[in-house]
Amino acid sequence: MKELGKNRYSGHGVLLGNVVGGWQDTKYILRLFGGKLPVARGYYREFVQKGVAAGRKRELTGGGLIRSIGGWSAAKLLRKAGALQKGDERILGDGEFVEKVLAQAKEAFEGKYRLKVKGIHVDRIAARVAEIVGKDPAEVWAAGNQHNVVQARSLLCYWAASELGLSPAWLSRKLGLSQAAISLSVARGR
Repeated sequence: MKELGKNRYSGHGVLLGNVVGGWQDTKYILRLFGGKLPVARGYYREFVQKGVAAGRKRELTGGGLIRSIGGWSAAKLLRKAGALQKGDERILGDGEFVEKVLAQAKEAFEGKYRLKVKGIHVDRIAARVAEIVGKDPAEVWAAGNQHNVVQARSLLCYWAASELGLSPAWLSRKLGLSQAAISLSVARGR
């Protein structure tokens, strides 16, 4: 635990305040453990220690399909029976579910590519948002908490994330907001 808390590539050290990592929204995560920072860090530390003490859980290890069907022995039996299933270690679920998720992801990728080919990019989306809310495009990118500015930014974030696939991190840097605020904006924009 002590070594992990000092590891600069681990979010654990950032949450404990031992390592600086601007890539992680520590306030959001620690709020799940308590209101005041020292108390939240204490509860977080206890949570992790209990997880370590519980040991490695077989049902929580392995890739998606292998875990879903009951481990390697079940996978071998299915293969011998000729019942092949689509698998992807990033997706927990049976073959049919994995195929649906991958098909949706491909559809989303193809849609984003079509928009880019048509020359639709984030600035064009900002211009359309400005047109809808009756603002200048520069105002869509501007800081502020006025209702109409928040509304415009929320729509911009939603379209940029859902249609162009722009990441919350990119939007966060561009708009000067936290990634948590971007996530809320996307939800509002939806």
